[in-house]
Amino acid sequence: MKTLQTTFFFLVFVPLVNSAPPIQQETLPFYEYDTDVTMGSLIQHEYEMQSKDIRQDGTNVSLDTSLRLQGDDSERNIPPTKDTNLPTCLLCVCLSGSVYCEEIDIEAVPPLPKETAYLYARFNKIKRIAVSDFADITTLRRIDFSGNRIEEIEDGAFSKLLLLEELSLAENRLLKLPVLPPKLTTLNANQNRIKSRGIKANAFKKLTNLAYLYLGHNALESVPLNLPESLRILHLQYNNITTITDDTFCKSNNTRYIRTSMDEIRMEGNPILLAKHVNAFSCLRTLPVGTYY
Repeated sequence: MKTLQTTFFFLVFVPLVNSAPPIQQETLPFYEYDTDVTMGSLIQHEYEMQSKDIRQDGTNVSLDTSLRLQGDDSERNIPPTKDTNLPTCLLCVCLSGSVYCEEIDIEAVPPLPKETAYLYARFNKIKRIAVSDFADITTLRRIDFSGNRIEEIEDGAFSKLLLLEELSLAENRLLKLPVLPPKLTTLNANQNRIKSRGIKANAFKKLTNLAYLYLGHNALESVPLNLPESLRILHLQYNNITTITDDTFCKSNNTRYIRTSMDEIRMEGNPILLAKHVNAFSCLRTLPVGTYY
């Protein structure tokens, strides 16, 4: 009976048992898009596989070193770029009528929004100011070009800026002053290369609102002529001024004339001895700062 049961077992159940599958081959992991797997992990897996092959060949290379070398090579292959052809309000900062284009290495005045009232373009590489730069911008009240490389300003570049009150051209390479707008109150042209012949005789005569004039650290040989009565602060320090006349600040034909608005004149650093020209200061409330003896 037991023999019959054993035979029955082998005949019925053994055919139903599948043979064991062969040893599975090693498969590479499958990465899908939109997962949390980063490119770094993919590169690391690839280098782990390569490092296994390298070690099998008897060569010992650090995985971290290999990854670092690849990263360095990829960085070196990407040249540094600075796109200065972007729209002005992407390249600069535009805020409530003010445009800030400071220290971005631009070489020309960018196109400005028509409502621009204040332009700050300091410390760039601008070399030239053209008439077209402000042809359609009549709302400007303040312009600051300090710290550029400006050598030339076209005549008439500021002529249509009838609302312009403050203009800074300090720390540039100017040899002469441009024609200035009529409502200007402040002009800063310190630290340029301006000589006396670079300032027209009537450059300031019609600027009846001009109160602050800064021409220090230039190459002037004389004090500019026809300074307006509105002038309060005049800086002429560290030029090459050698002489002044009785009409430079005062009126030689009017001994009662007093220049009431003038508060400060700086002339130190010039070769002139001011004590030799005492009559030139008779209309001033305070003497200029400078060398007297």
